[in-house]
Amino acid sequence: MNMDLSGKVVLVTGANTGIGRVTATQLALRGAHVFLACRSAERTQPVLQDIAQLSGGKAKAEFLPLDLGDLASVRACAQQFLARGLPLHILVNNAGLAGARGFTASGFELAFGVCHVGHFLLTELLLDTLKASAPARVVMVASKAHRQARGIDFDAVRRPTATRTGLREYGVAKLANILFAAELARRLHGTGVTTYALHPGVVATDVWRSVPWPLQGLIKRFMLSAEDGAATTLYCATDPAVASQSGLYYDACRAAEPTALARDANLAARLWRETEGWLHPSA
Repeated sequence: MNMDLSGKVVLVTGANTGIGRVTATQLALRGAHVFLACRSAERTQPVLQDIAQLSGGKAKAEFLPLDLGDLASVRACAQQFLARGLPLHILVNNAGLAGARGFTASGFELAFGVCHVGHFLLTELLLDTLKASAPARVVMVASKAHRQARGIDFDAVRRPTATRTGLREYGVAKLANILFAAELARRLHGTGVTTYALHPGVVATDVWRSVPWPLQGLIKRFMLSAEDGAATTLYCATDPAVASQSGLYYDACRAAEPTALARDANLAARLWRETEGWLHPSA
């Protein structure tokens, strides 16, 4: 549904490539004022140029610097957005990486730190504005890779990636995305801010850039395009059919059942407490 989004303000993380690029472009072309929160201004500039060209210069789209692995950068990004004094109607937490190994600047396993911790903090910092802008939506781009997770080792997520491929850690990070959306929905009940987690399909994007070749080339042969992959993100971000839903998981533009772990309210509550403790150790 190509609904008119004139007057709406949107922030999309990881919007310079793949699903995020398509999502940001489509929302801007529908009339929203879109902020593309990405690490590289240079890599985001072609997206801004495409949006301007496709819209005949009418679309509103801007770059915001954001490195989700660096919590100082997350805070600076939120501060820069809030300084504009604008509402925020849709927050799309899209950025991610799979098959990468390492440790974030802020001390977390790489996938977990980028996909979960960085997005948790960004959402937290923008929450008052989202509430004031209600009805508003928070969309978490998760993955069916959460089905491979057997739980969350809260010590392991504070250490560098242990596996050779990093895919097990990616599954844990995506499980955390779904748990976060569900817990956020419980905490925001009655505020007019609704939350959504989704599997976009297995999409041939830069999220797989760290998977070793030739495995990367092989798996991409069976993947969706970024345009197809963005469909469920756009559905959760804009469709009136899900306006009254919150905290659910979606696949192929419909509500779906995640794993039992992903529906574990106690695990979701613990994840929230642990993350708050890491982000605010003196609180």
